Amino acid sequence: MSRFWCKRFGLLFGLALMVNLAVWLPSAQAAIIGTKEEISIGRNVAEQLEKQYGLVNDPALQERVTRIGMRIAAISDRKDLPYTFRVLNSKEVNAMACPGGFIYIFKGLVDLMPSDDELAGIIGHEVGHVVKRHTVRQIEKNLVGSILFAVLFGDRGAFIQNMALSAIMAGYSRADEQEADAMGFIHIQRAGYNPYGLLIGMQKLSELKHDGNNWFSSHPEPEGRVATLQGYIRNAKVHPLVAQVDKGARITDSGLSLPPLYATYKGAKPLYRTEFAAGELYLLTKLPDLDGERFILDSDGTFISLYYDDRLIVVLTPQDASSNNTSLDGLASQYVEALKSWVAAGKTAKS
Repeated sequence: MSRFWCKRFGLLFGLALMVNLAVWLPSAQAAIIGTKEEISIGRNVAEQLEKQYGLVNDPALQERVTRIGMRIAAISDRKDLPYTFRVLNSKEVNAMACPGGFIYIFKGLVDLMPSDDELAGIIGHEVGHVVKRHTVRQIEKNLVGSILFAVLFGDRGAFIQNMALSAIMAGYSRADEQEADAMGFIHIQRAGYNPYGLLIGMQKLSELKHDGNNWFSSHPEPEGRVATLQGYIRNAKVHPLVAQVDKGARITDSGLSLPPLYATYKGAKPLYRTEFAAGELYLLTKLPDLDGERFILDSDGTFISLYYDDRLIVVLTPQDASSNNTSLDGLASQYVEALKSWVAAGKTAKS
């Protein structure tokens, strides 16, 4: 057969393949890329990311992120994947989920989220992308044209790897991000993390929107997503809730009246401090033996920390006290007495 006819035959074959795939693809997308190939794709993309950015040389930090990630993976709907959680050596505020469960958090994002609960929210979101196969589905949508090109000019595997990396870098659709947020909230609740963790993280990211940060090239519309997450908290009947007051924020719940917080402490604004405290109190309500006498105060001479046993609830500052027209010791006493009454009221309601 002449070279002309070989090329013509190849083109006709490729076009026929594309037509057949176009008809077949919508009803069988899930079968195009199986779990084994998904893992292979993700592993190759992960290698490229590590070559490009490098890993942070901090074993303790890598272990911490892995510990949080594996706790999330253990309660996810795709426990069978070989999950890895690593921190890339970049000041970018970003995170990426490769197919097959290879999750990367950029060092800049870790620095912005100092608590395990905030990191758990972000990791839970990224695991949500993997659970829902968002990148894989995007690859499958693009496979018709790429398979045609690969049949004529190259191999399918190389094109899929390139598509995977391109899809991750390009970001997700609005619907995919909303679904990952919903999964992130579900994941942190299942894993027993502070239910406000993802909300606090998203609020912080929302404040960075106008700083030209890379997160927003792949994770758009933080303001709307903050409102949606607040709705998830209400719908899940998480309590106490949080309300902003003047320049501070207050915990609100039936039978609980706590003075507002007004100070920024260790970079955390009053709203974030209040949300964290509300989430910790919510987790206490899940304990079978909650006891109001187990609230403990500890002072370092400047601040007073309120604990339940060894679990930190909130750190009270002199500015919080002065804004509430009381002393720091007085404010701490108000918190303890109010929480004791709240616990007692909750026990009475259950009996």
